Amino acid sequence: MNVSVTPNLLRSLSAEHRSRLMRIAREVNIPQGTRLFEEGGRADRFWIVRSGSIALDMHVPGRRSPVIETLGFGDLVGWSWLFEPYTWQLGAEAATPVRAHEFDAVAVRMMCADEPEFAQAIEHWVGQVLAHRLQATRTRLLDLYAPYGSGSR
Repeated sequence: MNVSVTPNLLRSLSAEHRSRLMRIAREVNIPQGTRLFEEGGRADRFWIVRSGSIALDMHVPGRRSPVIETLGFGDLVGWSWLFEPYTWQLGAEAATPVRAHEFDAVAVRMMCADEPEFAQAIEHWVGQVLAHRLQATRTRLLDLYAPYGSGSR
């Protein structure tokens, strides 16, 4: 099985770009069981986990929403804020108490519009996260719903 590492903030952005982003961060505490967002809702912010874990889930009609991936330290929670129409593609819930940095999506998009090099770095980072999440989603859905052996190559 190919195990990939989630592209997190520390590995993905230069010190200069991290510093620029962190200037607008707001520290938040999220109690266990709190829904951060629902699939289809307005994506107006995002988080970087400092401690604890967040479960990403996906609505499956007629079934309980399966957890697609669990995120932890340094992970980006939410990528839909960067791409129109700015609606969440998954749901998220605090699996444990979480401490995180929260970011206003409009403010970050404005920073990106003003600074092309910063925008390129943010878009590359979020693109890496998106590619990872798509693969994690595919793998998880095959684990849950494909007939035994159908996911092997």
